[in-house]
Amino acid sequence: QVDLVETGGGSVQAGGSLTLLCTISGSVPGFRFGRITVAWFRQTPGQEQEGVAALNTGDLRTLYHHSVEGRFTIDHDAAVKTVTLRMSNLRPEDSAVYYCAAANMLIMGPLFDTRFYNYWGQGTQVTVSS
Repeated sequence: QVDLVETGGGSVQAGGSLTLLCTISGSVPGFRFGRITVAWFRQTPGQEQEGVAALNTGDLRTLYHHSVEGRFTIDHDAAVKTVTLRMSNLRPEDSAVYYCAAANMLIMGPLFDTRFYNYWGQGTQVTVSS
């Protein structure tokens, strides 16, 4: 069993910053934190889920949604099995429920393809007011 728990969501004014933290616990055979892909997705009511940022912990390849490039940074700490999403210069359109996800492999294809992701957190709300 692998569990993901997101923390750090909240409300902020436009232009502000938030850092989301995803803590990964548990294990299953073959799941090694140094050889997985982790990502943050977000979703608003009535909209499809979209990939925000992804990271291969093995080769450190990253991918960002075009709307967050230069404002968001994904990082990880293998020692404590956490994944962070640092968000700055937030905009009202960044408001959403943010989900942490992990794939039990290094994804070589599209990093935002949700079919690769085995484990998901329950989400944390981010609200940006204008």
